[in-house]
Amino acid sequence: MAAHKAKEAVNAIIHGHSPVAAIKNTPKVVIPSPEVAMASSATAPKTPADEAIDFFRSSPSAGEEPLQVYELKLEEDGGPNKDRAYTRLPPPYRPYVLRVTLDAGTPASKNGIFYTNFPLDGGKFDRGKFVERKLPSIFSKPIKIDLPISQAGAFVYWIEYDASTSSLDASSKRIKGREGYFNVDPILRTKKRSAILDANDQIASTGGTVTSEYVQVPLDGLTVITVVSKWMGPMFDWGPYLQQASKRGYNMIHYTPLQVRGESKSPYSIADQLGFDAELFESNWKGTKEEGVKRVEKMMKVAKEEYGLMSLIDVVLNHTANNSSWLVDHPEAGFSPANSPHLTPAVELDTCIMSFSADAETKGLPSIVKSADDVDVLMKALTEDVKNLKLWQYYVVDTEKSVSDVKTVLKASTPIDAWSDASSVSGMDVVQLANLLKSTGKVDNLSAFASRGCVAVKPKVAASLIKAAFAHESDPEKLGEAWRKVVDVINVDLYKEWEEDTNVALENVKSRLTYTRLDEHGPRMGPITGKLPLVETYFTRLPPSTKHKDSELSLANNGWIWAADPLKNFAQQPSKAYLRREVIVWGDCVKLRYGDGPKSNPWLWSHMTAYVQLLASMFDGFRIDNCHSTPLHVGVAMLDAARVVRPDLYVVAELFTGSEEMDLHFVSRLGVNSLIRESYNAWDPKEHSRLLYRFGLGKPIGSMDAACLTSPEDIESPVPGGPSRPGLVTPLQGSVPHALLFDLTHDNESPLSKRSAEDALSTGALATFAFCGVGSNKGFDELFPKILDLVGEERKYDLPNGDAGIAKMKALLNHLHTEMVLEGFSEGHVHQENDYIVMHRVQPATQKGYLLVTHTAFHKGSKDRGHIDPIKLVRTKAHFVFGASIDIPSYDAPSPAPTTLLGLKSTLTPIPAFAPKNEGTDTEIIVPEYFPPGSVMVFATQMEGMDKNLDKFSKAGVDEAFAGLDWVDLNVMLFRSDGEEKDATGGAIGTYNVPGHGQLVYCGLEGWMAPLRSIMKYNDLGHSLCGHLREGTWALDYVHSRLESQTETFPRIAKPAAWLKERFDKIKATVPSFLRPKYFAVVIYEAYKAARRAAMEQCVDFVTSGTTFTQDLALCSIQMYGRVSSASLDPGTVEPCLAAGLPHFASGWARTWGRDVFISLRGLFLTTGNFDAAKKHILAFSSTLKHGLIPNLLDSIRSPRYNSRDSPWWMLQNIQDYVVMAPNGLSILSEPVKRRFPKDDSFVPWDDPRAYSYSSTVAEVIQEILQRHASGIHFREYNAGPNLDMQMSEAGFNIDIDVDWKTGFILGGNAQNCGTWMDKMGESTKAGNKGVPGTPRDGAPVEIIGLLKSTLRWVDHLASKDKFPFKGVEAEVDGKKRLVTYKEWNDLIQASFEKHFYVPLEPASDAEYAVNPALINRRGIYKDVYGTPKGREWSDYQLRCNFPIAMIVAPEMFDPRHALGALKIADEVLKAPLGMKTLDPNDAQYRGDYDNSNDSGDASVAKGWNYHQASRFGPEWGWPLGYFLRAYLLFDKIAGKDVDGTLHHLHTALIPARRYIQEDAWAGIPELTNQNGAYCNDSCRTQAWSSSTILDFLDDVHKVQPK
Repeated sequence: MAAHKAKEAVNAIIHGHSPVAAIKNTPKVVIPSPEVAMASSATAPKTPADEAIDFFRSSPSAGEEPLQVYELKLEEDGGPNKDRAYTRLPPPYRPYVLRVTLDAGTPASKNGIFYTNFPLDGGKFDRGKFVERKLPSIFSKPIKIDLPISQAGAFVYWIEYDASTSSLDASSKRIKGREGYFNVDPILRTKKRSAILDANDQIASTGGTVTSEYVQVPLDGLTVITVVSKWMGPMFDWGPYLQQASKRGYNMIHYTPLQVRGESKSPYSIADQLGFDAELFESNWKGTKEEGVKRVEKMMKVAKEEYGLMSLIDVVLNHTANNSSWLVDHPEAGFSPANSPHLTPAVELDTCIMSFSADAETKGLPSIVKSADDVDVLMKALTEDVKNLKLWQYYVVDTEKSVSDVKTVLKASTPIDAWSDASSVSGMDVVQLANLLKSTGKVDNLSAFASRGCVAVKPKVAASLIKAAFAHESDPEKLGEAWRKVVDVINVDLYKEWEEDTNVALENVKSRLTYTRLDEHGPRMGPITGKLPLVETYFTRLPPSTKHKDSELSLANNGWIWAADPLKNFAQQPSKAYLRREVIVWGDCVKLRYGDGPKSNPWLWSHMTAYVQLLASMFDGFRIDNCHSTPLHVGVAMLDAARVVRPDLYVVAELFTGSEEMDLHFVSRLGVNSLIRESYNAWDPKEHSRLLYRFGLGKPIGSMDAACLTSPEDIESPVPGGPSRPGLVTPLQGSVPHALLFDLTHDNESPLSKRSAEDALSTGALATFAFCGVGSNKGFDELFPKILDLVGEERKYDLPNGDAGIAKMKALLNHLHTEMVLEGFSEGHVHQENDYIVMHRVQPATQKGYLLVTHTAFHKGSKDRGHIDPIKLVRTKAHFVFGASIDIPSYDAPSPAPTTLLGLKSTLTPIPAFAPKNEGTDTEIIVPEYFPPGSVMVFATQMEGMDKNLDKFSKAGVDEAFAGLDWVDLNVMLFRSDGEEKDATGGAIGTYNVPGHGQLVYCGLEGWMAPLRSIMKYNDLGHSLCGHLREGTWALDYVHSRLESQTETFPRIAKPAAWLKERFDKIKATVPSFLRPKYFAVVIYEAYKAARRAAMEQCVDFVTSGTTFTQDLALCSIQMYGRVSSASLDPGTVEPCLAAGLPHFASGWARTWGRDVFISLRGLFLTTGNFDAAKKHILAFSSTLKHGLIPNLLDSIRSPRYNSRDSPWWMLQNIQDYVVMAPNGLSILSEPVKRRFPKDDSFVPWDDPRAYSYSSTVAEVIQEILQRHASGIHFREYNAGPNLDMQMSEAGFNIDIDVDWKTGFILGGNAQNCGTWMDKMGESTKAGNKGVPGTPRDGAPVEIIGLLKSTLRWVDHLASKDKFPFKGVEAEVDGKKRLVTYKEWNDLIQASFEKHFYVPLEPASDAEYAVNPALINRRGIYKDVYGTPKGREWSDYQLRCNFPIAMIVAPEMFDPRHALGALKIADEVLKAPLGMKTLDPNDAQYRGDYDNSNDSGDASVAKGWNYHQASRFGPEWGWPLGYFLRAYLLFDKIAGKDVDGTLHHLHTALIPARRYIQEDAWAGIPELTNQNGAYCNDSCRTQAWSSSTILDFLDDVHKVQPK
């Protein structure tokens, strides 16, 4: 099978370049396939990707399991968030779906294309080949792409999309989003074993026997043993060792390299990558390489089929043996001065050290190092030799040569080119000149080290500079000497660099010399000779050759560096690691030079590709040796080539990158399936327990994510033409690399060296209870007293002895480990107390478990039992299964046998079986008196009293229970703030207080969901709420009892209350306290989803088929609409009404406001489908009409206040919207309305006989509003004075409104009141703003004119169709009373608006408009007000956020070009993250932060006077944003702009709002924020109109047909 994996595209991907460009621009490089690769055939077999396509096109079979879907949510820019940057997916035993989702309208969806190199369309995987999936251009529904997953490997994805309109330029019209990675685990199969324990949890006599049946082993089920292959002898002797490993419960053997070893005999110094070591075969074996391959292949097959042992082989990519014969022919495979000239001085230095070593004894130097003095003597002598090398010549400019060359140029007759900027250098001193040359790159070959004297300045360049600098001098000799001074300055730092590098190199030599020959823990090497030099040689010298230059024959040896950057190759520039002797070198290994890709070194790439493909054809998995310093692009290409041969290749590595982030970088790109972790890295029991928790817990007992977050769904086929299937959707939260947890790896110190020999038993047992892959090494199990020398040790393992060391216990525990994984014991608990660590594994469905008690032995010599409290198991029975302590009579190593490796003598003593103490339904395990360090015991556990169907019961019948709830019922079920609940229940019930967490914000289900969302997502069982639930059942009782207490008022909530009580009663009766959080979450979340579904079922299609964001906003209509006792739409009875916001407007007179209701009504009620609530609010407020106005403060229609000039127009707009949007909406015009006040507008109590004494139709109410305004409105508020408003001045209570019949505009208000939504009244006596409105807006506010125009246009249209009973209004125009028709009034405004409101962009046009140029602050905008009285005319010209309202309700008034220009200014100047600034930042009135408690002397901010005067740093109001977005969309459409582009731009503005509503506990959009969306303490956390107007915008979007 040809290996096509190592392409330039691979290199491009790894190095961050475009793979598409690489493929286009670079010739294809095909790596020759190895001889062992399969030959291509005329008809290629189906790949796993092909089989997946067949599967998804096939019809589901009867009883087929639901299709698993894993959902990966991407961020707005198309990339994953940090947690999801790496995703690990399970083995595709059966094809499944990876669903990639993206919020509609986000930047990445703009002509977005999803790219991945997973072969979605079938065929073979090719890293450089990317499949495209076009993202749908939709804005009202979530975007999702379903990918059929069918094969293992490492895959990358990203989204490419159009840049936003505002950021387009010629060079970047497309944006490549951040990359994400998903790795799919391989399918591993081996022979199944019989159960190690029988049905009674006793050790089975035939347990662990290999059967004929195959089993798929997940990575967590792996039990790996490392063997040093050469210590098993030739392969014909391996059978007993394989049988022993199998009996000990291992299912995979990790082999050290089996290839031909180099002269050091280290397995990791491979001399021939394509040949197996002769010692694997019989003595004097003379077989061919091919025969050797077949024999090893046969042995691996025997291991798997007869012993159930899969195979894992070390793969060494980074180096080759120093005596690899092929290096003679291919020295280019290594780093040499010929291909890496910077190594030249390093080779000289290394040669000097080698020569020094050979001559040390003859020079009378100490050849045997016995003391630090000897080290000093040697180093002093070496230092002199090194200085004599004159290595500084590689660093500095050769002064004499450079001066001579410059003088020659100056004396020559050839003219010298003038310096480019002679005047700038004239007069510079030599230091400045030297710095100029260095900074401009005129000093060639700095740090190149290629040859002595290579650092230089071109003579002509130097001459040109020196002539310009010393223009007054013409003598070549003097100029040459001036140049000498410049060179001297250049060389100062270069000499320092040489000196520092030399000192570092010598210090490193000294440190290495001390360690290798003097340190107690070092190897204590023998005499210093030429063959055993002072320190290891850094370079391998190949024999002289006529084919190659001498510079090609010194090859850098490999090694490692402390804390090195794993992404940088320390043999390449700019690294000086070899020169500074920073590499801890392996003298028997030559570092391989791959370059950037196959074209850099074709033979090496071909050879090493053949090597990995050879191994992949024989072994189940690779352990990548020295992975962190293997060039990443090399690892990627080689593993890709290996996976061509074995798609389900298991890849494991041990990384030493120094950071988890860097670990992920390697894991995600290489497709590393497991990272090796090691228990013996822990320094005490606490750290050991942390490692077990971090890498081996699985999920905590009582985990919630699977039970709560997986949801059923009908899944459409991810391939065209396939049928849909029932599925289960599980959200992905990102992954951490899978762990292969070794108790001890083969190349680390023994338990005796690190802790104690006894600790091997306890640590080995703990590893097996980890829910991850686990591993050990043969020497650990057999208690080898110390680490063995892989290179020098030639003895063999002892003949298999099943009882050696801890082997007998390991057998039981290893078998049990795999069985627990296969049977789903996925939940765990780790408890550490003193020297004890207890692990409990539980199967969550059956609640069966196994509990391991270990007494660790971190310290030698103790036999003390130590202390651990009795282990209490709540509602759980336990019985003893097995246990043992270990006795090691002596730590002295056994007498060395000449041919055999032996462990410490030891005895495993069984722990006598005993019955744990039963206390009712609980169990208490008391550790026996004799339980010395190292002891372990295992118990089988079974929770009792748990209904096995509890999970189903907790969810059953939920939709039936919640069916029939109306909007108001759902308000009780889902929401209700503290103020609302207390008001509705007479103070009996409020929001729930969770100790350590605080008050929930809602009494209903949303209140609980706020903390539960994060708890469920991350299984955060340490959260305060979980602790509270474990402590008692108060929360369970609260949930249903608050509902039960209100069933008289809300009879329909009795069913869900009963459903909740039934489930919570069952939980209280049967579930132990530690599982209570899980089942509480299951019930609450099921109830929440049911309530949400019940809400959605009552909504219109715009909501039900919309995005999550749309639905979240729609729920705000339920959040804000509810029944409280102190506020109503009827003064005599309690009726549900709309709250302006929460928590500040929860109840009482402040709950329901006229203006807020009618700004909110369209979005919250009409777009969602709650037409009944909309109608009730319209009729209720219509009944309050007085003076031609409706109240702003409703006060349950008892004592309403009439000071709002805009409220009636908002109501009329909503009546218009209701007629258009509601079924049979026109009929509302004929609805009779009983009028609250008499016709003379006098105030009477609501229960006075004169109240509600006559009726009007809604049409008559509309006409009355129009007529009263046409006639003029003049009155003083009822009860004017401090009892009504303690802040208002006397004049502020006077209400005056008139029509200017020259323009048709309504003008009103005065300097002492504020009759629009910008209604902040000054309150500070100290600052002098008490009674002074912050924003009076007296005159004709732009939005009122728009609302008036909209009403006139509408009623004129109705009247023309005889659907409205009036034709116009009576008015006095030019001194005469007459009928002014609606059309006439409408046309008058139409003709006047642009002239009086637009501020022209160019001053030349001022004469065409009613503007005062002296007052213009910003052009191209629309005035906020027209007609502000004298003295404050500047108010007209303020840029505020109100004009888009008029654009939406009366777009015909606006010149489209002017409108779009003004909107773009607002986009740049006023738009904020969660709303709109209320004033132009350039305005003189602008002030910063809003703080209502400020009582300073600054009138502009005192008592929050700048409520509506802030921009950059102050309040940014939520609700105007929706109108701005609607207007922008509308006028872009009118202008014929690209609607898709506009929609993407506008949806980008909603990203902060989408995040806010999903993350904030109040689940809404706030009233206002401080700068840049920052929290404002005085704001409502959720405001009706803020959510409403965004819904209005999304409703508009829903109606737009994208191209």
